Amino acid sequence: MTQTQGAATLIMLEGGAEGALDLYAEAFGGDWVAGLLARREGDLGQATGPVLHASAELKGHRVMVVDSGVSHAFGLTPSISLWVDCADQAELDRVWDVLVDGGQVYMPRGDYGFAPYFGWVGDRYGVTWQLCVGMAA
Repeated sequence: MTQTQGAATLIMLEGGAEGALDLYAEAFGGDWVAGLLARREGDLGQATGPVLHASAELKGHRVMVVDSGVSHAFGLTPSISLWVDCADQAELDRVWDVLVDGGQVYMPRGDYGFAPYFGWVGDRYGVTWQLCVGMAA
């Protein structure tokens, strides 16, 4: 039996991957650790085109971001989102303020019973984030 070598969340965009990477670095600061970034080659053989493959870690979770080389008849769905445990309300609010700019609120920040402070937001690229402080065990 073959063993899995690892797992990651893949975010496939149709353009905008570099902007998404910048947004997540701004939102999460030192909790977003950028890794490999490879681009498609431009006309002169230079790697200046869309993102072929990018990887990062968010609080120890591996995330990959790519620009699809083809157009798709589907987009991202909020039924799959990234869950982020924040240290406190101030961290959640700071991350929220960056991600919500140009995005969409699915659940406003507040106490939903399962956690004293929670919010669900979709960023301008269509990626959804569930941000939580103090989830009950």
